[in-house]
Amino acid sequence: MSTATASDFTLPVIGGQHHFLLRRLHSLTGLLFGGYIVVHLLVNATISQGTSPDVYQEQVNKIHSLPFLLAIEWVFIFLPIIYHTIYGIWIVFTGQPNVGKYNYTKNWFYFWQRVSAMVIVAFILFHVLGMKGLFGCVFTFDAAHATTTTVRHITAHWSVAYLIYPLGILASSYHLANGFWTAAITWGLTISAAAQRRWGFVCMGIFATTFGCGMLALFSIIRHGSMIVR
Repeated sequence: MSTATASDFTLPVIGGQHHFLLRRLHSLTGLLFGGYIVVHLLVNATISQGTSPDVYQEQVNKIHSLPFLLAIEWVFIFLPIIYHTIYGIWIVFTGQPNVGKYNYTKNWFYFWQRVSAMVIVAFILFHVLGMKGLFGCVFTFDAAHATTTTVRHITAHWSVAYLIYPLGILASSYHLANGFWTAAITWGLTISAAAQRRWGFVCMGIFATTFGCGMLALFSIIRHGSMIVR
């Protein structure tokens, strides 16, 4: 059984004969980006384990004690995210979602994948630039005081804790899970409808796990906000 979706073939060709390679690189960097999100949310979820001892601080210390950390971040995190984001923005503005014409489930997945991508771009800018101090010291993250500064960042304003981060976590979890599902098709790992359905259940589990970890961390941070003096 086939389903009509907003196919990549509806996109204008970019890069000429290199379009295929660019698309595969976009998929590969998405997998790296997705892997980073999974690890990031799992680490953040350790905030729920409390501060006696401070498990989250211990995890942050382990990360920052890695050799060649800056090189690792640029090769496996920053550059993949930058490429995936830039190429993804081009896809968003040149894609042709056709949910109005073909009201199939996969078309809606495609549509929400593009919507979530735009949300994630805005969320990343706020998250990264805020924690780097560009929006004021109240949002700045200090690795040496990870828990305290994270709580200060999240609880700086009600909209950060109850709007920006829940929306960012939801968009990231959905984009990650649906991206993993489509990546398996892109790389020829799930050819049959049965294989795609089975992998779909796994991706639903990925969504539930990442969204659960993200919200667990967020609720724990809000709870700690009443106990940590800013």
